[in-house]
Amino acid sequence: MTTLINSLTVDPANQSRVLDMLRDNIHTVTRTLDGWIATNLIASSDGARIVIHSQWRDPEAVAAMRADPRMVAYYPKLAAFATIDSIMGDVVHAAKA
Repeated sequence: MTTLINSLTVDPANQSRVLDMLRDNIHTVTRTLDGWIATNLIASSDGARIVIHSQWRDPEAVAAMRADPRMVAYYPKLAAFATIDSIMGDVVHAAKA
C-alpha cells in the first residue's frame, strides 16, 4: 500500500469552502479510481491548513489518479484557494492503542 499526503495551506476564511470541494471530489471522482483505498481529511483548528491522507494500492495508482482528466481539470480549481505540498511513501511503522 502507498500513502499520499497532501498538505494544503489556505486562507482561514476559505477552509470550509476547500473542505467542501475536497469532499465533493472524493465522492464523485477519487472513489471511482482504480487503486484507491481510503482518504481522510484533517482540518487545522486555526483554519489555515488541511491535510489529505490517502491510501492507494501502489505508486502506479497514484500516478494514474494524477493523470486522470477529471483530476487534471480539478487541480486549478483547488489551486485557486490553496497552495499544495505533496509526499508519497510507504508506512514504515504504525502503532495502535
